[in-house]
Amino acid sequence: MKLAFYKGTRPGLSGVMNRIIRWWTHSPYSHCEVVFSDGACGSASFEDGGVRLKTIEMSPDKWDLIEIDGDEVSARNWFMIHYGQGYDVLGLFGFIWRRGINNRAKWFCSEACAASLHITDSEQFTPHLLKVALSPRG
Repeated sequence: MKLAFYKGTRPGLSGVMNRIIRWWTHSPYSHCEVVFSDGACGSASFEDGGVRLKTIEMSPDKWDLIEIDGDEVSARNWFMIHYGQGYDVLGLFGFIWRRGINNRAKWFCSEACAASLHITDSEQFTPHLLKVALSPRG
C-alpha cells in the first residue's frame, strides 16, 4: 500500500485551492490519497463530493508516493463504510482558524487517509504532516 501526495496545480478554482492549502500549511502538498495494490485510490475530495474510491493516473511530476505499512483490507473497508460521506469544508478551514472543528460525518483528504489507517486524531493531519508521520526513518 502507498500514500500519494499531490504537488501539482489544477486549473481554475481547484488550482487556487491547491495554492492556498500549500501556502497555509507551509507544504508542497495540497491533497493526499491512499493507493491500494490494485491501483484504486481512496480519499475525500471536494470535487468528488466527499469520501470515495477511484482510479487516478499519478504522474511523478504531480505526485510523490511513499510505501507504507498497514492493513490494506482494513483501510479499503474504511473507505467502503464511509463511501459517499461528505467533504468537510469546515474541518479543512479549521486549519486556518485553528479551531477544533470536526464533523465525523464529513472528511477532508488527509483526515480520511489517516482514519483509514487507524491513526488517532486524524483531523489533526495535513497532507504534509501525514507524509512526515508515515515516511520511513533512516
